[in-house]
Amino acid sequence: QVQLVESGGGLVQAGGSLRLFCAASGRTFSNYAVGWFRQAPGKEREFVGTITSSGLTTSYADSVKGRFTISRDNAKNTVYLQMNSLKPEDTAVYYCAVVKGGWGPAARYDYWGQGTQVTVSS
Repeated sequence: QVQLVESGGGLVQAGGSLRLFCAASGRTFSNYAVGWFRQAPGKEREFVGTITSSGLTTSYADSVKGRFTISRDNAKNTVYLQMNSLKPEDTAVYYCAVVKGGWGPAARYDYWGQGTQVTVSS
């Protein structure tokens, strides 16, 4: 089993940056691809981006491409979501999730974190 804890959320002005962290427990974290998702009030959960278990490949939603970057440090059991040029429409609860044997927005993610709030003011 893998437990995930997100952190790093907060309030930031438009144009600013935040770095989210997804810390995982479990010795097999490096076997999992990781996805980032977000959910704004009244909206469905939205795929943000993903990174393979090795960290060599990433993929992003068009809405964040060029602004967000996902990386990971398997030695630290941590995945990062660097968010730059933030916009008010990026306001949401951000979640990380892990999947074994797949990746991307359509994968069946096995474990989810509790989420961290990101609020971007205009």
